[in-house]
Amino acid sequence: MPERFDVVVVGAGPAGSTAALVLARAGRSVALVERGHFPGAKNMYGGVIYGGVLDEVLPRWREEAPLQRWVVRRATMITTATQSLTVDFSSRSWASPPYNGATAYRSEFDRWLADEAAAAGADLVCSTTATGLLRDGAGRVMGVRTDRPDGDLLADVVIACDGVNSFLAREAGLYPGFDAGNITLGAKEVLWLPREEIESRFGVSGREGVDIEILGCTSGAPGGGFLYTNLDTIAVGVVVTLQGLAATRRRPEQIIAELKAHPAVAPYVRGGELKEYNAHLIPEGGYDAMPELATDGMLVAGDAAGLCLAAGIWLEGVNYAIGSGFAAGRTANEALTAGDTSVAGLAGYRRRLEAGFVLGDHRKLRRAPHLVLSERMQQHYPQLVCGLAERVFSVDNTRPKAGFVGWGRAELRRSSVRLRDVARDAYTAVRSYG
Repeated sequence: MPERFDVVVVGAGPAGSTAALVLARAGRSVALVERGHFPGAKNMYGGVIYGGVLDEVLPRWREEAPLQRWVVRRATMITTATQSLTVDFSSRSWASPPYNGATAYRSEFDRWLADEAAAAGADLVCSTTATGLLRDGAGRVMGVRTDRPDGDLLADVVIACDGVNSFLAREAGLYPGFDAGNITLGAKEVLWLPREEIESRFGVSGREGVDIEILGCTSGAPGGGFLYTNLDTIAVGVVVTLQGLAATRRRPEQIIAELKAHPAVAPYVRGGELKEYNAHLIPEGGYDAMPELATDGMLVAGDAAGLCLAAGIWLEGVNYAIGSGFAAGRTANEALTAGDTSVAGLAGYRRRLEAGFVLGDHRKLRRAPHLVLSERMQQHYPQLVCGLAERVFSVDNTRPKAGFVGWGRAELRRSSVRLRDVARDAYTAVRSYG
């Protein structure tokens, strides 16, 4: 006989575990279903966790979560094959509470957050895959099928947090226009170095860390690179569009190898011992590529809802997953209390996301993914910016200095970028980031 719960949450990543935690604390019976052997077993992460969204549910997370380093320095590096220009910012205020962001291993962080949900009363069910939706005669979602014998799980609400290629959201008809063009592949290497060597190379000490985002380093495929510090490892990797990767006829590890060999990156990674290589699909289509977020008896959160902000200077995902999981848990609890888990009864979910930072940020920056991944931003502007910087900082005693206007015109001619395209992209950037 199928087991019955108030809510079944599929996927024990940050979104699913947060939703399960909220519901369990509200006294609801919750099954948190995870296909990995443990939460985080199938996840990779190439950036920084901005965990302030956890303050309301886990106010001591800064002391209790398995974090690596607090990021006190952020940099954006623009590269060509032989050049680099870096905008580097550090803040001492980021080195003390409430901090700003922290690096972490997802295998550790996800397990910790899922354990918090289990400690609150959620049933954590690992090594179990949700293979489909259960529906009643009216087509309403009433649970999930799993790959376990007699493993159907009945529930008044299903919360799908099953990743970027959400099988459940697609089966429910919430992704009518699913487009692989909105998906990127993140691949990274984790390299071991002595802790003191990392601190010497990156200019930090104690628990201080560094996050560097890199543009122009992906062999012509739209995307970007990253480099960040853990306690005794560094992570280096790339994020590229699937279509762009296919067009280059290169494997992700080849692109990473070229990034590691770049003159601006090689001094950071030289001599690192490879400890791990992994890859993960990432939703980067932004606000316009998101699915419907609710149907009768079901909500969608985290990567399954396309909640990842790829806006150049802001590359965030875990905080949006946690925020959406928190909203999904609260909405499901209210719907259960009201006895209405129809799509109308679950409508508060989108209202919560729209009123807060989750959809507020995505809506404001809806044009940013197309701008950031455009050919001009990926290939022409790095050449233009680095070329201009080289002209500015080169000393030529054979002629008077041309000045910024003259240098800029020369680089525009050399790059074949049209001034009206620069103006159009600048207008889009102002509308997005302004």
